[in-house]
Amino acid sequence: MLKFATALAAAGLLVSSMSTSVSAQPITPVHDGAPVVRVASPPKSVKPQFKRQRVRLVTNETPGTIIIDTNNKFLYLVEAKNRATRYGIGVGREGFGWSGVVKIGRKAEWPTWTPPAEMRVREAAKGHIIPAFQEGGEDNPLGARAMYLYKGGRDTIFRIHGTNQPWTIGLNMSSGCIRMMNKDVIELYDRAPVGTKVIVIGPGNKQGEISFEDRGIDVLRTLFGG
Repeated sequence: MLKFATALAAAGLLVSSMSTSVSAQPITPVHDGAPVVRVASPPKSVKPQFKRQRVRLVTNETPGTIIIDTNNKFLYLVEAKNRATRYGIGVGREGFGWSGVVKIGRKAEWPTWTPPAEMRVREAAKGHIIPAFQEGGEDNPLGARAMYLYKGGRDTIFRIHGTNQPWTIGLNMSSGCIRMMNKDVIELYDRAPVGTKVIVIGPGNKQGEISFEDRGIDVLRTLFGG
């Protein structure tokens, strides 16, 4: 059970971290002479608690509001009294966490990625070369959908987006963005229109007063729908 009464809006610069390529190596050829390629398995699978679930959520926030609990790696879409859908998320690593009240300013399917210059310089110092621009697609770090978070009519440079690294859900891996499994971000994208209020609870407590109580899986709705 999670209980909060915290607040905030902070800043930080930037988007999600770069995709890590998966190694592949040829092994014994098959009968027709073509090589068989075995791709390395992801480091880990998504833990059960981070899979999409219908939960009982007690909050005064209106239906349609998104509450993001970066401490526990959950995103809630408030649906009705004591009802919400909970999604597992990946969040900013140390030094990139933030909080605040923002809104979805625009949305994009299979978004392009233009990493900030600061990120490119930072990663280059580590020996990681990041492209200045990347077309949308399955190899794009922003995944299948992106919802751009705005504050006061201006882009915060933070997004809720998919990922081509689903095993990072539940971890602190990004540069401040909120990442979701592609199948989850596609569903949320369809349910959260431009203008949706998004409350991000995290370092700095600048989101203002917000309280909610996650009472766990809504068993009846899970079994029978509705």
